[in-house]
Amino acid sequence: MKIIVLGRSGQLGQCLLEQFSSSEPQSNDATFTTQLFGKSECDLTNFHQIREVFLTHSPDVIINAAAYTAVDAAEDNAVLADNLNHKAVSLLAELCYEFDSVLIHISTDYVFDGRGTTPYLESAPTAPQGVYGTTKLLGEQAIAATKCKQIIIRSAWIFSEHGSNFLKTMLRLGDERDHIRVVDDQYGTPTYAQDLARAIIEILPYIANKTCPWGTYHYAGNSTVSWFEFAQQIFSSAKALSLKTPEKLSAIATTEYPTPAPRPAYSALSTELFTGTFAMKPSDWRAGIDRTLAKVTK
Repeated sequence: MKIIVLGRSGQLGQCLLEQFSSSEPQSNDATFTTQLFGKSECDLTNFHQIREVFLTHSPDVIINAAAYTAVDAAEDNAVLADNLNHKAVSLLAELCYEFDSVLIHISTDYVFDGRGTTPYLESAPTAPQGVYGTTKLLGEQAIAATKCKQIIIRSAWIFSEHGSNFLKTMLRLGDERDHIRVVDDQYGTPTYAQDLARAIIEILPYIANKTCPWGTYHYAGNSTVSWFEFAQQIFSSAKALSLKTPEKLSAIATTEYPTPAPRPAYSALSTELFTGTFAMKPSDWRAGIDRTLAKVTK
């Protein structure tokens, strides 16, 4: 089975690269071969180039780990965000339908309005509050409209040793400042990107064996915390490794840290459908912090 991953240079793409390189998954019926493409090999704003990928490689599965993820910048770059998160995804889905390929697409907790009080189920009403979430939801809807074989995975608060993310920002600020203030009234489910990559790979044998239930799933962390509580855990683990941490960590309200794009106050995701369907545990984000710190401090 031929697998193409789009977004090789991104956080999730790099985790998929590492895990595919370390152990090629196998099923009873098939061997998996993978190719990972970055922007230079497949620019998602170049629709002709996307079609050429299908014509040249005839993929059985496309894993789309590419996206415009700069939440605040999206407010001023709506056209680019829409091109990457919606229009390119629509074309991918149409090509998957035409070539009978499976599309595994990564989406976000930002498709919800943040007014919930319990972890969101896949069936919960969507109501994104900013450009980023809106374009990601439009991408989801475009996939559904094509009726291609599809797995949409919404995830949240993704972090790892790769790329830019909250954990690495906290480490940098902890090294530079004695006092850090972090929002304590926004809640979510942190997700270690290596766990998400592993979860995606675990789906592949179901696809090869033709036992995969298509649809939308959530995969995220195993508990709900605020950004402040997330930061507390990061610095606790960092301190145990004798890394420099701030002398003071203060909890603040969202109103004290205004941003161009609105953030959902509550965007925790329920992973029960995914973990029950694919026999996977949710992301252990606390263990993910430890693993990330071990790698970035070598």
